Amino acid sequence: MIVFPNAKINIGLYITRKREDGYHDIVTAMVPVDWCDILEIVPARGEETTLTVSGRDVACPPDKNLVMRAYRAVAERYDLPPVDIYLRKIIPDGAGLGGGSADASFTIKALNELFHLGLSDATMAEIASTIGSDCPFFIYNRPMLATGTGTTMEPIEVDLHGYSVAVVKPDVYVSTAEAYGGCHPRQSGIDLPQVLLTTPVAKWMEAGVKNDFEDTVFPRHPAIAAVKATLQDLGAEYVAMSGSGAGVFGIFGRDILADEIAKALPGTDVYAAKL
Repeated sequence: MIVFPNAKINIGLYITRKREDGYHDIVTAMVPVDWCDILEIVPARGEETTLTVSGRDVACPPDKNLVMRAYRAVAERYDLPPVDIYLRKIIPDGAGLGGGSADASFTIKALNELFHLGLSDATMAEIASTIGSDCPFFIYNRPMLATGTGTTMEPIEVDLHGYSVAVVKPDVYVSTAEAYGGCHPRQSGIDLPQVLLTTPVAKWMEAGVKNDFEDTVFPRHPAIAAVKATLQDLGAEYVAMSGSGAGVFGIFGRDILADEIAKALPGTDVYAAKL
């Protein structure tokens, strides 16, 4: 079985509270985009489950990859035979695009289908939540409002029909710990679902739709701030960093080509497509 785990972007991300357990509560709208990895799962040739990774470098051994964690999380609950898993990495790591989380969640969904487990989305999302906070989103893989630590999901209406998106990953790495390290939790002051439903895209920034991580990350990594400024100069109606960075996306009211973005931002990874 071959599946195509896709990336996501965060439209609005507010860090509202630091919890007693050390984690943070957030409010964010997560939207899928079709920048995809390639994941294949086949019956194992041997007696053990294996993972082979190609494409972009992944800075962890296969045994600690989220794909293997996902397999083990399902295998602990259900009787699974060993499989061989092949992962082609295309989505950049350290971009705030959820590539690793998508790989894990698509592993769960593929195992469910391949072995006829009959799991509901809610059950798969619960399993995914034990792997990472972004993982439940990719089970549903539609616009969702994420709250709490990011694992509580409910559908949200975001109409981006006719728009294009460009996603840019500069040659910068931002760890989640670094991004959270300088944040100052506060209430967002806006009703994010209502704003996204009723406000034109070009007015989102004016309405206060923003990513709180930018306050911490941009002063430390001006190259990321420069990407945002360039996308605005190219005519994007809304621009923001995704997740904790370093990826930045722009939503355009016209067709946008990756070549156009890459010419303006050489040395970056670029994806562009219709939404």
